[in-house]
Amino acid sequence: ITHSSSSVFRNQANQSAEVTFILLGFSEYPQLQLPFLVFLTIYRVTVLGNLGMILIKSSSMLHTPMYFFLSPLSFLDFCYLTVVTPKLLENLVVEDRTISFTGCLIQFFFVCIFVVTETFLLAVMAYDQFVAVCNPLLYTVVMSQKLCSLVSALYSWSIACSLIYTHFLSTLSFCGTKFINNFVCEQAAIVAISCSDPYINQEIILVSATFNEVSSLMIIFTSYVFIFIAVLRMPSTGGHHKVFSTCASHLTTITIFHGTILFLYCVPNSRSSWLMVKVASVFYTVVIPMLNPVIYSLRNKDVKESVKKLINIKLFYDKM
Repeated sequence: ITHSSSSVFRNQANQSAEVTFILLGFSEYPQLQLPFLVFLTIYRVTVLGNLGMILIKSSSMLHTPMYFFLSPLSFLDFCYLTVVTPKLLENLVVEDRTISFTGCLIQFFFVCIFVVTETFLLAVMAYDQFVAVCNPLLYTVVMSQKLCSLVSALYSWSIACSLIYTHFLSTLSFCGTKFINNFVCEQAAIVAISCSDPYINQEIILVSATFNEVSSLMIIFTSYVFIFIAVLRMPSTGGHHKVFSTCASHLTTITIFHGTILFLYCVPNSRSSWLMVKVASVFYTVVIPMLNPVIYSLRNKDVKESVKKLINIKLFYDKM
């Protein structure tokens, strides 16, 4: 029986490996087909913005509390934008929108890593701000010791989650060419075209995504409760403004990112409309990586001063 079962599994895996997917994107809604140049412009702006944030972090003005995690956040946004957007741009200019089963799983695997990591990175950033506001004298000691271990733990957990999701997707069976009703290899779209029973895959992603969201949001909520209490006790109005300015940037990012993820993965009825799923997918894979550098640069005085300083240095060397 064991030999027979393993043979069936191997045959199923071989059949799936030979499957070709076609990414439909927004082809069903011609009125929503944005021009190639729009997405190309968004991609360039996002790449420049996130790479700029990584370079700006080297400024001495940002070697202060609440800025340690700007570079990892920008790096994540750059990574999963780069995983998704090139294929999206290709599908906008060529008629052949095919992607192999292996290529689809690889794209899904890396997107999962970066999304899960960002989910908890935003929670770590909330804790980081809590330490900076409530224990400023101990901040450098506490966070410098925990920085590497926290980032390592985030990536370890996200890789583990991604491996589990990808493994269960790889066990699904497919027959012939299949149309993925999205522009990216998203879990719900892949499961929808499978010949297998999708129950286990759907439950795993629902339970896991709910756990990740609830645990990360609890850390964020608890951190900001203590931050709010600490700010109310501050005598200086200038201190209030600086803390609220930094917190406002972070809370804006949290609201946009977690709102999209909650809608897409933790609300069962949200997938009744494939158009909404596609719009949400565009939002967290293309729009949010572009918004994060804008949010942190426009709403934060220190970041804006660092940008001006770097521009002035460049202009100075250009004149020499």
